[in-house]
Order: sequence, then structure tokens, then C-alpha cells
Amino acid sequence: MKNKILHKATEMFLDIGFKSVTMDDLAEEMGISKKTIYTHYENKTRLVEASTFHLFDKICIGIDAICENTPNPIEELYHIKRFVMLHLKNEKASPQYQLKKYYPKIFENLSWKQFEVMHESVSENLQRGIDQGIFRKDLDVDFVARMYFNGMSGIKDDKLFPKETYTANDLMEHYLEYHLRAIVTEKGLTVLNQFIQSNHEH
Repeated sequence: MKNKILHKATEMFLDIGFKSVTMDDLAEEMGISKKTIYTHYENKTRLVEASTFHLFDKICIGIDAICENTPNPIEELYHIKRFVMLHLKNEKASPQYQLKKYYPKIFENLSWKQFEVMHESVSENLQRGIDQGIFRKDLDVDFVARMYFNGMSGIKDDKLFPKETYTANDLMEHYLEYHLRAIVTEKGLTVLNQFIQSNHEH
């Protein structure tokens, strides 16, 4: 039951937003009493925390699998982008914004975990690209990995990038191209252009 509550809550939080979903909504949606939910999660904050880290772990497992099975670092970043968008349902309800505003402590803990995982993953991606000759040899891997994380976090700012003007998918697409164009070699540029071309055709 605990897992069922967690899965349904995560789904609803992503669809409607962390603040917008009440314990009553969740109980009604699942056809159970609120008391049952409180047996497993003492309050909504605990449930929000469990839900965000559950989703984070799920995405990490998926990203690890992509990294193991995709030899090309450029292709890997595009696959990761698609996978993340799929799991975050294109962030229809701006869950990131609601989490930051109403659950700042959870947001901060999650952001730090995201940074640690992403820094390691992007550093490995960069090193592989350098070894394959598609990323520039003179890159400062640590600096670029930090800039990549900073940019990915920055494009989620609704004030800078209003939802009316930019979809989450377009932003990630633009940012990925921006990041890659800055670090590719001539050889890498050919690979990147093929990807951009095939993406536009889909």
C-alpha cells in the first residue's frame, strides 16, 4: 500500500503540482481513507519528500542504463533529454516551481543531489567525447560540467523563460545544442548536425 500511495502521489504531483494536490485529493483518487495515507506518511511534507526522491532515483537508474548502452556522447545527451522529458511529463504543472516555493528545504536537498549525480555523469560524458575526438581536447571538464548543470537549472526559471513563450522541451533542445556547439570539434559538429537534422524531421 505504501508503494501504491507513493506512485499515485508522484503521478498527481507531476500532473497538478506539489501545492495543488491535497491529501483529500489523493485519498479520493485512490478510493482509500486519509487515515490510511497517514499510517504510511505522517504528513504531506514527508510524502512530497518521498515522492521527489523516488522520482529522482527512478530517473537516475534510467540515465545509468542510457549511459551504459550509448557509446556516442552526443547521442547519449539527446537520449537522456528525451527520457527525462518523458518522466517529468514535460512539467505541465511547473512542479519544480511549486517545490521550490512551498517546500524549499526539500528542493534544496534535491538540487544538491541532482548536482552531484549530474556533475559525475556529465564529466564522464565529456571525457568520453574528448577521447573519441568529438569534444575539444582543451576543455576544463569540471568547469564545463558545472556550467552545464547551472544552465539546465537556469532554464527552469519561469521568470527568465516564460511558459507562454517556451515549452520545457524546446528549452532543453535549445540548451543542449548551445552546450554542444561550444565544445565540439569539427568531427563532433558533423555528428551534432546529423542529430539536429534528424530531430527536426521527427
